[in-house]
Amino acid sequence: MSAFKNTTSSFVVFFLTGVPGLEAFHTWISIPFCFLCATALSGNSLVLFAIITQPSLHEPMYYFLSMLSTTDLGLSISTLVTMLGIFWFNAREISFNACLSQMFFIQLFTVMESSVLLAMAFDRFVAISNPLRYASILTDFKIAEIRVAIVTRGTLTLTPMVVLLKRLSYCHSHVLHHSYCFHPDVMKLSCTDTRINSAVGLTALITTAGVDSTFIILSYLLIIKTVFSIASSEERKKAFSTCISHLGAVAVFYIPLISLSFVHRFGKWAPPYVHTLIANAYLLIPPVMNPII
Repeated sequence: MSAFKNTTSSFVVFFLTGVPGLEAFHTWISIPFCFLCATALSGNSLVLFAIITQPSLHEPMYYFLSMLSTTDLGLSISTLVTMLGIFWFNAREISFNACLSQMFFIQLFTVMESSVLLAMAFDRFVAISNPLRYASILTDFKIAEIRVAIVTRGTLTLTPMVVLLKRLSYCHSHVLHHSYCFHPDVMKLSCTDTRINSAVGLTALITTAGVDSTFIILSYLLIIKTVFSIASSEERKKAFSTCISHLGAVAVFYIPLISLSFVHRFGKWAPPYVHTLIANAYLLIPPVMNPII
């Protein structure tokens, strides 16, 4: 056991996994993954370029859209190197510190995306319930404050979760089950007590995605109440139509997240490649679909 403890923290090397059982087809599998990555990077870059260069798009709704595209770009870049490294070069090794860094940024951009979706729900609520005060409520300064709050919240929430992994000893197999570093995956390789890590990870999940999803639902309940109080059916349709794209983005983000959680908890019967493909889809689908939506 002591020999393993000598290899903890920065001396540990983890081995990432491609698609278990389909290693012979990694080159072919990389083709759709490359296409999805290229679509995500180009699509979100175009959205950012359009918003930055077009003065007519310098409005609160498009500022929030630019934040969403920024988080999607960060999420894509955070996973791109290790994912394609495995598929193209079978480069599976990743150092402990590099693993923690990747894990932190993947989690950070995920939390930021959840926060941006909540901010966009608030934007739609203000626009529909109080359109005359919309510009005075969501000023440039207020949006800048929201942007800083989103980054600060994610950083403060996730830093303890990642740092606490450094106190663990890793004496089991160093093989991870994904093509990127995933917090529960790393914890399972520890031979020391991980109850504190599990509690901190669960707390981070509840206080970010859990809280955000609750307030998004609450925002839409208030939006529905406001819309049904409008006398004109034409105005009601117009109000609902402004929410369709945001609802699509919420679905694209939360459905893969929920699917991944269910597969990890209840899908032990499923082949290993199912876990891997859903885990990759969880990170690739939102950045690909959001620019289209």
